Amino acid sequence: MTRIRPGLCSVTFRELAPEQIIALAADAGLEAIEWGGDVHVPPGDVVRAAEVARATADAGLAVASYGSYFRAGADEPLTPVLDAAQALGADRVRVWAGRTGSDAATEADGAAVVARLQAAASEAEARGIGLALEFHSGTLADTAPATLRLLAAVGSPALSTYWQPTVAASVETALAEYRLLAPHTSAVHVFSWWPERDRLPLRARDALWTRFAAAARAEASPPRDALLEFVPGDDPALLAGEAAALREYLGAPA
Repeated sequence: MTRIRPGLCSVTFRELAPEQIIALAADAGLEAIEWGGDVHVPPGDVVRAAEVARATADAGLAVASYGSYFRAGADEPLTPVLDAAQALGADRVRVWAGRTGSDAATEADGAAVVARLQAAASEAEARGIGLALEFHSGTLADTAPATLRLLAAVGSPALSTYWQPTVAASVETALAEYRLLAPHTSAVHVFSWWPERDRLPLRARDALWTRFAAAARAEASPPRDALLEFVPGDDPALLAGEAAALREYLGAPA
């Protein structure tokens, strides 16, 4: 059975330097970090990316992925994103499916995003890098059915998706969304927001994360990474407890 790695999104602590984030993750017993492209590893900055890669490896951690803010715009370059990802040693880049929700997008909007994602996936695949959609409101990957339609339209084996619980969704609804996307899910963003955007400890939604872990382990190809994203109050002191809960859900070594 493939084990899911417990990890951390660096954007959880945007105000901290990469070296501080690495120390926190290692001390918390996490195994991998998704490095964000907005602050910690900017697109095109291959020198900084290489420095962060070395520091991550020196701490015994893996680079899970590169969290980009590429939005699949028609004239939006992907090359600087891939340059940073490659220097970082990331084999997966998180991308966004446009700037319009699936209900509001016109046929032309959808066609433009599909065409750009097809070109982007081809460019990434040529460099040995996969792309993965951010499963998020305000994009064409905002619901499970919409994400499946988008993946089918792009039609590239280099494109997968992330999953995270939809804000305000019940446990049953969130899990149903995951089960639909599971065959295409390469990573999961882990947090407990309830009932809307209130950031709670993971244990506040024990039923969700316990049942997610059981469903994921039952998959023939479970997501490679489960990445903590956000902690209550953005408090670094809470990471150890959140990481312990995540490792327990995943059955990872203590």
